[in-house]
This record gives sequence, structure tokens and C-alpha cells, in this order.
Amino acid sequence: MREVPERFLIFCERHPGLAAAYENLAAECRKAGPLGAKDQALAQLGVAVGAQVEGAVRSQARKALDTGLTPDEIRHAIMLSLTTIGFPRMMLALTWAEDLLVEN
Repeated sequence: MREVPERFLIFCERHPGLAAAYENLAAECRKAGPLGAKDQALAQLGVAVGAQVEGAVRSQARKALDTGLTPDEIRHAIMLSLTTIGFPRMMLALTWAEDLLVEN
């Protein structure tokens, strides 16, 4: 597993009940349907890209790597957003993810 941002760890330390509830909800969502881990990671990455939330894009790219997706597969998933959200927003999401992807 890749390094989790310190901000998130501090939040979990200060609010363990909320952190546990969040993790339990995420686990239930993953179990609620037939998608495998890689497909789930791609779906969540796509939502983060479309929402244009930097922290979510970075987090989902990190989690996608943890499922075994390659940096090129993650880049491709982000590039697929081009015709939906436009070139500038796709490039912004790619930039957010790229910092993490070049390390891998």
C-alpha cells in the first residue's frame, strides 16, 4: 500500500469513530455489487476526475495503484474523461495524478 496523506492519518487519530464509520461504509459499498477491485478503482477514479476534486483524484489514483492497475492504465482512464469534461479539466486531473504516477 502506498503512503496515506498525513492529514488523513491525523483526522483518523482525532476522530476514530468517524474514521471507522467511513471505512465500514466504504467496505459495504465495495461488497454491494459484482465489480472487482480494479473496476471499482477505475469507477471511483472516474467520479473523482469528473467532480474535479484534487484530493479525491490523488487518493483514488493511489488506491488504483494498490489494486495492481498500472500508471498507464490510470492515465488512460483519466484521458477517457476528455470528451466528457473537456481538455483543460482532463489535463488538470492528469496533473494531479501524475505526481504519484511518476514515482511508480
